[in-house]
Amino acid sequence: MPIRSIAPLAATLFLLAACAATISQDGLEQRTAQAIGRTVGQFSITDRSEEAGGRINYTVNTRDGAAYRCYLYGATGLQNAVTFGQTPHSDAICTPMAGGPRASGSVGPAATGQRDRSAGGECNALLRAAGRC
Repeated sequence: MPIRSIAPLAATLFLLAACAATISQDGLEQRTAQAIGRTVGQFSITDRSEEAGGRINYTVNTRDGAAYRCYLYGATGLQNAVTFGQTPHSDAICTPMAGGPRASGSVGPAATGQRDRSAGGECNALLRAAGRC
């Protein structure tokens, strides 16, 4: 096969590989543990999918039945190559799922990371408008 016919194929494969996120499963678990306030091993990660640009979407299910939908941005292969591996991955962003297996109609302050307003926490106009106090 002539090199001229292989070059476009090689360039396409390189670009596709360069767009994939490079974060390891351990890194994903560490960032998720920080985001949901659990230790690694108390949850499982499922439904992992990657978008262009390094965004990773996934679902987290905890041992006690809580469910979260999370995402983070991982440095791509191209970003790592250009910056000699110095591009960091983002923190995980997780949202508790109200319709999860443990849902009872509303998500409590501990699951959302909010302080309990009835225990002496502050209640301002924004919190009142959002129905949080």
